[in-house]
Amino acid sequence: MMGAMQRAILATWVAVCAIAATAAAGDVVRFRVEDTIQPASQRFIERALATAEARGAALVVMELDTPGGLLDATRKITTAVSGCDVPVAVYVAPAGARAASAGFFILLAADVAAMAPGTNTGAAHPVGGQGENLPGDVRDKATEDATAMIQAFAEQRQRNVELAIAAVRESASYTAEEALKTGLVDLMADDLDDLIEQVSGKEIRRFDGTTVVLDLAEPIIFDIEPTFADRLFSVLANPNVVYLLMALGALGLYVEITHPGGILPGVIGVVGLVVGLYSISVLPVSWAGVALIFVALMLFLLEVKVSSYGLLTVGGLICFVLGSLMLFDAPIPDMRVSLGVVLPTAIVLAGVTAFLLNRVLRAHRAQPMTGEEGLVGEVGTALSEINPTGKVLVHGEYWDARSTAVPIASGARVRVVAIGSKRIDVEPVSAAGEGSQ
Repeated sequence: MMGAMQRAILATWVAVCAIAATAAAGDVVRFRVEDTIQPASQRFIERALATAEARGAALVVMELDTPGGLLDATRKITTAVSGCDVPVAVYVAPAGARAASAGFFILLAADVAAMAPGTNTGAAHPVGGQGENLPGDVRDKATEDATAMIQAFAEQRQRNVELAIAAVRESASYTAEEALKTGLVDLMADDLDDLIEQVSGKEIRRFDGTTVVLDLAEPIIFDIEPTFADRLFSVLANPNVVYLLMALGALGLYVEITHPGGILPGVIGVVGLVVGLYSISVLPVSWAGVALIFVALMLFLLEVKVSSYGLLTVGGLICFVLGSLMLFDAPIPDMRVSLGVVLPTAIVLAGVTAFLLNRVLRAHRAQPMTGEEGLVGEVGTALSEINPTGKVLVHGEYWDARSTAVPIASGARVRVVAIGSKRIDVEPVSAAGEGSQ
């Protein structure tokens, strides 16, 4: 009796597991990457692939549209794609999208390489931080390394090795039609439904050489959206945003230093610099650019102490603009600071600096109005004869005084001319002279 019940429970459990497995087998996890390839997008892609594995999905589809990005992030993403337990389809879509540079490596690393009509891929030749050709041996080493990487993907995935290498060595680019016709990609699909229909029932060769047949007769689509943290990190990985944060932080600290006690500018400055420094830690920074910006800030500060007739400010602006343009050592324009952001920022910074410097200089030249120094020039009354010393009443206070000229009679009007350690120096004030004050 007990054995029969146990067998029935076991059979029920097996049936439930089979149903659950069938449902999971039809899952398609989809997520979209419309960004440069850098640590923030890498973090999102790795999380999406891990989610697909946890769900036991049959297929994960990465919809890709990228101008390229950093090689280190690209390597980590291709490793995650090729090592994912779930077959990965990289789908360049919609029309007008591209998988350029780093995106080309990700596309060829996928189990299924697909493109929508009107898209393109390729242009994966290694370049320098400002998009320039690398010099001599450095160029050769970078090109050979990238060539070996793309060749390994193309051979393992049984795609057109010759065209893949041409994209790296010669910066060749291909339309979706060309890529499909030459065997560089596996299929061309109008949309996600078309993609699923084409791969359903198809045998997919995994990176490790094993094969799997995709059963996507009635797929359940599960979309993964970027979290708030993903979006925030993506924004902070934008060089223009980082640059503006750093400029705001530097300006806030400058205002706080030149006008202490404001508190709010100092808080904004510290927060801006801390967030900016975090972003710099995940982006390729050119320390030459950082040094030029630092020199620019020093020149702005020296303008307070040195009468250069604006030459230090002009030199600071030149260093600031050049340092800003060199700040990020990235291979594509999308990961460098835009000139359209640098110039307005430099103009605003110069204007604010000039205004604050003018206020500081005026304050330095102004006569002190408080404290002992504020007494110089004040008019008071002699309380006793001053010959050469005596007592005076100035600004409601009693002082020991010394005459710097002739003896001064008691009750006469006097003017403070200097402040000593124990007394003040005064001179007599005529009626006419007092009236002129």
